[in-house]
Amino acid sequence: MTVAAILKHKGSDIVSVGPDETIEATAGLMTTQRIGSVMVLAESGAVLGLLSERDIVRGIAQFGAGAMVKPVRLLMTERVVSCSLDDTTGEVMARMTDRRIRHLPVMDGSRLVGIISIGDVVKRRIDEALLEADELRRYIATG
Repeated sequence: MTVAAILKHKGSDIVSVGPDETIEATAGLMTTQRIGSVMVLAESGAVLGLLSERDIVRGIAQFGAGAMVKPVRLLMTERVVSCSLDDTTGEVMARMTDRRIRHLPVMDGSRLVGIISIGDVVKRRIDEALLEADELRRYIATG
């Protein structure tokens, strides 16, 4: 199963903010959208970084309550690890595990086309395992 199939199933909506948005406003957006990260994009649409819940917690540890009025650019992860549409679920799970990250932007060349979470990948892997088990049961029952 590929990342393209995950996006086809879950959709390719991308929630993003600009680098000068405040942490407070961005945390509110993340809460409203029920997501754990947002992409940080330039006006041109270029990826500047990713802001995750973990980045916000680090900011609070560093700046205290003052972190909430800081711009996203100060707390975002700039070196974003991404994946491509052709990557398999196994490859992205390994990447997420090795890097200890929970969200991967999906790139088609230099164009951002979606974002997947570890939850999306695990759900897809479970669906694959259930489908395989059902197929084996049918094979055994008819064989």
